[in-house]
Amino acid sequence: MAKLEGRVAWVTGAGSGIGEAASLALAGEGARLILTGRRKAPLETLAARIRAANGVAEVEPADVMDAAAIARVGAAIGERFGRLDILVNNAGANILERDWKRLTPAGIDQVIGANLSAAFYCVTVALPFMRAQKDGVLIHTASFAGRFVHPLSGAAYTAAKHGVVAMSHSINMEECVNGIRSTAICPGEVATPILDKRPVPVSAEDRARMLQPADCGDLIRYVACLPPHVCINEVLITPTWNRGYVAFAARG
Repeated sequence: MAKLEGRVAWVTGAGSGIGEAASLALAGEGARLILTGRRKAPLETLAARIRAANGVAEVEPADVMDAAAIARVGAAIGERFGRLDILVNNAGANILERDWKRLTPAGIDQVIGANLSAAFYCVTVALPFMRAQKDGVLIHTASFAGRFVHPLSGAAYTAAKHGVVAMSHSINMEECVNGIRSTAICPGEVATPILDKRPVPVSAEDRARMLQPADCGDLIRYVACLPPHVCINEVLITPTWNRGYVAFAARG
């Protein structure tokens, strides 16, 4: 029997990258999926793939930076399924103008909103379901930048992802008494479309050496399948060919 049979999972940023891979992995374990992202077309394509494999997937497009839109997704989950067992808080974004010389208030708002505020909005929707059930798993895609400060990611993204890690630990501190577990996953470089927002283009050769979305999707599946008495608080996962380490080693 599939480990997540009868469970309901909500994935944000599901249209591509880690969110898409996580959705497929969770559906493969029998979870029923709610797919959220800004663009409806890739969500519908993903839902069709899940349904073709005899899975259940509902599409609920929304801008995760819009708290009212996220509340409407929560209402739809309640009406359609009446429960929520897994939140994969995956949506995020970065900008090209990320260094302090070019960072603007608009850029700050975009990055903090997409990576941190949106994560909070989704948690506030998920927790009431999970408290009522006395059970639930929240899995947040943070970043290596959520643990280590480096100019590559930019100040706003680094600060936002540090906030996501802190948010996740705070959930465990308050909600463990309700059977709720929260995990911050901190990947190093992953070959996803967000790389297209890098100020310095990333080569195809470098992308092939990075973590792939399926690697992170499988980790998310593993965390979601753990028994209720187990909480993985935080995970660092990186490619073996860690470009930061390689650059340091090359200095001699």
